[in-house]
Amino acid sequence: MQKQERIWELDALRGLCILCVIVVHFLFDLVYFAGLDVSFPPVYVFVQQYGGVIFVVLSGCCATLGSRSFRRGAIVFGCGMLISAVTAGMYFLGMAARDVIVWFGVLHLLGVCMMLYPVYKKLPTEALACIGVVLVVAGYLLAGTTVEAKFLFPLGLCYPGFASSDYFPLLPHLGWYMLGTVFGRTVYADKKTRLPGKAKSWAVTRFFCFCGRQSLWIYLIHQPVVFGLLQLVLRIIK
Repeated sequence: MQKQERIWELDALRGLCILCVIVVHFLFDLVYFAGLDVSFPPVYVFVQQYGGVIFVVLSGCCATLGSRSFRRGAIVFGCGMLISAVTAGMYFLGMAARDVIVWFGVLHLLGVCMMLYPVYKKLPTEALACIGVVLVVAGYLLAGTTVEAKFLFPLGLCYPGFASSDYFPLLPHLGWYMLGTVFGRTVYADKKTRLPGKAKSWAVTRFFCFCGRQSLWIYLIHQPVVFGLLQLVLRIIK
């Protein structure tokens, strides 16, 4: 979609989500790397538990508005693998424990979902909704299930001792992504905004929209920046 055709409220919501991710990761770093005893506010708990689902549903909705889903998915998955490599490097260099490694995080998930979208995009909306609900329910029913096979963790079936600092398995999240595509097909079938008016010209809205359009790059660079600044502050105060 061309810039002038973008649906601004989706960009703004995606921008709000990515900013919430930065706050959550900053608080995580304070506990994990700085060893601070932080009392998390209720909004943190909400974002940690449900923010990822909102972002996945939003991404599924946006899949119906764009093109080249497989290509974009491959890029996003590649970025996820880069994060895996960096976090693995942190572990092998002794900078963090093994549980810091991201084995299948949100970028891995979204990349796979985007690459799978062309496979099922021609399914009727009703069928897609049913499949999405089944996958979501199955994912929550299987949550916590452990298996001996170590290669099934992308599906949500973990082996004993599995740990990942960011974990978004396909079950239930592929179901949420599919439900997001249902939302996009129905609410945004004509690919036009549902919130016409002056709100999109507000400064705060434009800021959120900018963050939403650059969400991938913000996600990639925010953690090194936050981690670096935190380490700098810790060295200064010590």
